[in-house]
Amino acid sequence: MSYESELEITSDPTSYKYCNSLTSYSRFQTREVNIGDVPMGADNPIRIQSMTTTATLDTRGTIDQSIRIIEAGADYVRITAPNITEAGNLEAIKKGIRERGYTTPLIADIHFTPNAAELAARIVEKVRVNPGNYADKKKFAVREYTDAEYEDELERIRSKFLPLIAICKEYGTAMRIGTNHGSLSDRIMNRYGDSPLGMVESALEFVRICEEENYREIVLSMKASNTIVMVQAYRLLVNKMMEYEMNYPIHIGVTEAGEAEDGRIKSS
Repeated sequence: MSYESELEITSDPTSYKYCNSLTSYSRFQTREVNIGDVPMGADNPIRIQSMTTTATLDTRGTIDQSIRIIEAGADYVRITAPNITEAGNLEAIKKGIRERGYTTPLIADIHFTPNAAELAARIVEKVRVNPGNYADKKKFAVREYTDAEYEDELERIRSKFLPLIAICKEYGTAMRIGTNHGSLSDRIMNRYGDSPLGMVESALEFVRICEEENYREIVLSMKASNTIVMVQAYRLLVNKMMEYEMNYPIHIGVTEAGEAEDGRIKSS
């Protein structure tokens, strides 16, 4: 089955629409999301973000590299925080950057560890969570979920995700819900497959929980190392947002793009 066949083509043009026009450029009108003092979406410029490659516990090195990124023109700097120790060190990094006169918003990149996300959300302006591994561990289990069992799983995820939403609301922290093609949960894989549809549904499950809590400072992303999968996932994401009357800004990037010519080709 081709990726295109995942969209049911009917007489209703909105059933497969993913952009305003196929022949002329226009931006998808999104809501504004506040990320520190550099908002994105709506009529704001397209923002540029880059990520540090230093060890997060290397405070001086991360500060210096963050400043080089800022001086190169980035609007945001993203720093990995895979555990609570590194999440806590974001405070020293942020302090050092601010003391050198830079107010650029910082973003914490979180995998696997809700407690690290909850700490980071108290420090930086935005946190990125991966819905595929925020509340689930990959077991590569094959099973069929009944609708009732699937709802039970969603309730379990909700209970783990709610504390982060509450902290983000309290501290004014934005959130990127960023799906990775290579880390979809077993639950998503068993219901939707290893597909763009699975990527989109993985993110929308978390978005719906946020909306139920009246939290909408959300950015979405669909990353894959295969650019064909990535493009189809983003198109399907916008299609679903149109269907559900959502309008969140989109973060675009290719995961594991590589270096040199390969990286430039895939990223462009």
